[in-house]
Amino acid sequence: MERTTLISPAEIEQQLSHCQAVAELTAQWPDRPLAFVDTYGCQQNEADSERIRGFLAKMGFGFTASEEEARIIVINTCAIREHAEQRVFGNVGALVHVKRRHPDTLICLCGCMAQQPHVAKKIRESYRHVDLVFGPHALWRFPEMVHTLLTQRGRAFSVDDEAGSIAEGIPVVRQDRIKAWVSIMYGCNNFCSYCIVPYTRGRERSREPEVILGEIAELAAQGYKDITLLGQNVNSYGKDLEGGWDFPRLLERAAAIPGEFLLRFMTSHPKDATEKLFDVMARCEKVAPVIHLPFQSGNTRVLTAMNRRYSREQYLDKVDALRRRIPNVVLTSDVIVGFPGETTEEFEDTLSLIEQVRFDALFTFIYSPRKGTPAAELPDPQPRGEKSANFDRLVEVQNRISLEKHRAYIGSVQRCLIDGAGEDPRSSLNARTAGGRLVHLDGDPALIGRFADVRITGCSTWALFGELV
Repeated sequence: MERTTLISPAEIEQQLSHCQAVAELTAQWPDRPLAFVDTYGCQQNEADSERIRGFLAKMGFGFTASEEEARIIVINTCAIREHAEQRVFGNVGALVHVKRRHPDTLICLCGCMAQQPHVAKKIRESYRHVDLVFGPHALWRFPEMVHTLLTQRGRAFSVDDEAGSIAEGIPVVRQDRIKAWVSIMYGCNNFCSYCIVPYTRGRERSREPEVILGEIAELAAQGYKDITLLGQNVNSYGKDLEGGWDFPRLLERAAAIPGEFLLRFMTSHPKDATEKLFDVMARCEKVAPVIHLPFQSGNTRVLTAMNRRYSREQYLDKVDALRRRIPNVVLTSDVIVGFPGETTEEFEDTLSLIEQVRFDALFTFIYSPRKGTPAAELPDPQPRGEKSANFDRLVEVQNRISLEKHRAYIGSVQRCLIDGAGEDPRSSLNARTAGGRLVHLDGDPALIGRFADVRITGCSTWALFGELV
């Protein structure tokens, strides 16, 4: 196992001194400088962007939703699927016009895409208006890199394949006053054959439990009501720590923290989701009765080719064990359609698993080859049209199940967190059940940020409709 690099407090203090140096520069500018931070991909990227905003605030920047107004633009990228990469390249390419109009604007590309050598090479050669490129490993040095660019100009690339690190003490600017992300670990050791994450985020490394618990306690004291613990595989938490720590123990300790809030977590790898975890979920009221448990395929041969390290039968056994303890658990998952070599019969196994388990919701994807992964080298004879047809069939099956699941809520009273203004024209507020189901309802905006009992009166495939009790 690679040794985790712990960034020392002195090194973080040095980065904060770079923040101060940049703030002294920006204070001399005619107007307060603004920053635009655009985030793609997973919740871990969202959490990383909150740290980037924290650094930017220390540098004297305010924030804007307009690229045109920004003096620094940060694009935090995702490398999971080809479509996301193409969107990024398109949007970064369009920034050349902003750069022509405002030559002093700094344009930065970071995140998982940036960590891939072929992407960094493409940016270096074909997107010369991009000033700074850095991967997840270098995020903690962001202030130093910005300071260098402002004082020396030129371009900077920090995408070396480094050992994983943990940096505590980075300032955070959260986008939400109700919901919060808390990273409990970074990286991944699973090496699923289709996934680029272990190559871009490094090996698994866990934050110290007392630091995590302190962060959760602080969020609870600040009034946050919905706190999500993040990791590429939260169930691997603690394997690199001393003292017998594992994820169920951490979750139970977090649930004992005083305050009115719900705990969620993602993502769980099925091979590591244990009955010990399910027991903690069942007995801790603050742990939301919901779990995201990606199954990816319902066929054991395909799962083996994916290097998932569980079979169809083992996955179904996990679901049975979970539902014995929490009968009303909300279960969501990921599934890949058209993995290289998947046959029609093997796809039918995926459909039958969906019918058997009856997920509340699925995140569905057509396989996207990722350069540098083993699956990208596999023969893939199935035509794209067949994959698309299978994908449509899968979505139709899951939409039917989701609607049936939602209809079962009608007439029930759910304790919901009112978390925002309604976007649906039929309602003024949005809320979430403990299981994370979206509820549209009418009510006073003063309720936002509070828990309330809501009677469910109707539904669609994707949401519930309700009224305050």
